[in-house]
Amino acid sequence: MYEPAAPPGAALGPFWHVAGAHTFFAGPLRYNAAHQHGAPVYLAGLYGPFRIRVQGQDWIRCRTALVPAGLLHELDVDGAPLGVLYLEPGATGPEALVPLLRGTTESGGALLGTAGEVAPLRALWEARDAARWAGDALSDLTAFSGRRGARPRDARILRVVASLTLRPDPGRSAAQLARAVGLSDSRLQHLFTREVGVPFRRYRAWARMRRAIEAVVAGANFTAAAHAAGFADQAHFAHDFRRTFGAPASNSLLDLRR
Repeated sequence: MYEPAAPPGAALGPFWHVAGAHTFFAGPLRYNAAHQHGAPVYLAGLYGPFRIRVQGQDWIRCRTALVPAGLLHELDVDGAPLGVLYLEPGATGPEALVPLLRGTTESGGALLGTAGEVAPLRALWEARDAARWAGDALSDLTAFSGRRGARPRDARILRVVASLTLRPDPGRSAAQLARAVGLSDSRLQHLFTREVGVPFRRYRAWARMRRAIEAVVAGANFTAAAHAAGFADQAHFAHDFRRTFGAPASNSLLDLRR
C-alpha cells in the first residue's frame, strides 16, 4: 500500500494534545531508555517500523505496539516520527486499544503489530492546525474500539482518578481520597491497581506529569509548568520526565506546534 514520504523534519515541530481521556504525542524520536507509563499507550511508526524492547527482552521491529500501563520498555526510532496515544482510565480500559493493531504477536506483556491504525495519527502530525481538531479525531479513533473494550468499572476509583486529574498534588494521599469515596486506604490501593493497572502513587505521578505537559503546551516555560503541576522546581520536573519517557524533556517539549 502506498504511503507518503515523511515531510522534512525541520518543517514540523513536536505536537502534543492533552485533554480528556487522551494524551497524544507525535514527533521524531531517537532512543528512549527503559521507562514505564501510568497509562496504556498505543505506538505507531508514522512512515515505517520502529524497534521496541520490552522488559529487557530482545529488540523487535514492529509498526504498531500496545504497551500496558506500568510495563518497562525501550524504544529505538532512529529519528523518525512516532505517534504515541495514551488512554486515560475511564469507561474503557487498555483492551479498547487492541483493535488499533493488526498482525499482532505478544512480547513480555506488550502487543506488537505488523500494521494498524496509522493514517489518523500521521494526519495529526502533518496538519499545522491539528490543535483545533485533535480531540475530535482521537475520540473518533477510539470510539468504536472503546465500545468493544467496555466493561463495568468501579465508580469509586473513577472518582479518585478524576480528582487526581484535577489536582495531582503530591500531598494528596491515598488515605485522604479513600475516605472521600468511602473506602479504607488498603482497599483503595487494591482496587486502584486492579482498575487502573498501576498503583496509586504511580498514577498520581503520571497525572502530575500530564498536568505539566499541558501547561507547556499552553505556553508556559518549564519552570512555570513544574510549579503548576506541584513539582518543587524545574530540576525535579526534568528528572521525572526522563524517568517517565526515557528521554529529556527538551527532545519533545521544545519547538512545539500550538
